[in-house]
Amino acid sequence: MAARTKSSAKSKKATNEPTIENRKARHQYFIDETLECGIKLLGTEIKSVRAGKVSLAEGYVKAEENPPSLTVYGIHIGEYPPAGQHRQHKPTQPRRLLAHRREILKLATKTQAKGVTLVPLKVYFVRGKAKILIGVARGKQKHDKRQDIAKRDAQRDMERAMSRRR
Repeated sequence: MAARTKSSAKSKKATNEPTIENRKARHQYFIDETLECGIKLLGTEIKSVRAGKVSLAEGYVKAEENPPSLTVYGIHIGEYPPAGQHRQHKPTQPRRLLAHRREILKLATKTQAKGVTLVPLKVYFVRGKAKILIGVARGKQKHDKRQDIAKRDAQRDMERAMSRRR
């Protein structure tokens, strides 16, 4: 009888599922903390997400204490044309996020502070399930944004200079 051996390294399938990012969020906010949540979607919504028809730019998340729940508002998930007109979802409807009670309560208490909000940062897939990364964010002032741009430009210039020397 031959013994089976399990390989310690799990083989990850190469997936062509997109990762949708909210790049404006990191420019407009300081991100203090992040949390990965599940997102409750309908069949046509998940197919649209897999096709990459998602916009997170106008989205925000509300955390409520009684009962504990997380809801994302303002994200746009495009319609899925092959489903037909009668089975379509509303593109900008509120969607429920799935997280543990203690995490929801922790986020709800953090958002009660002035100037703190929850923003969606990224939508991606983990083992076939749609996940959304949300961040606890504080708004940046105009001078903070300018400093970030200046740092990024300086870093880019240094990398160019280093690559020319080689």
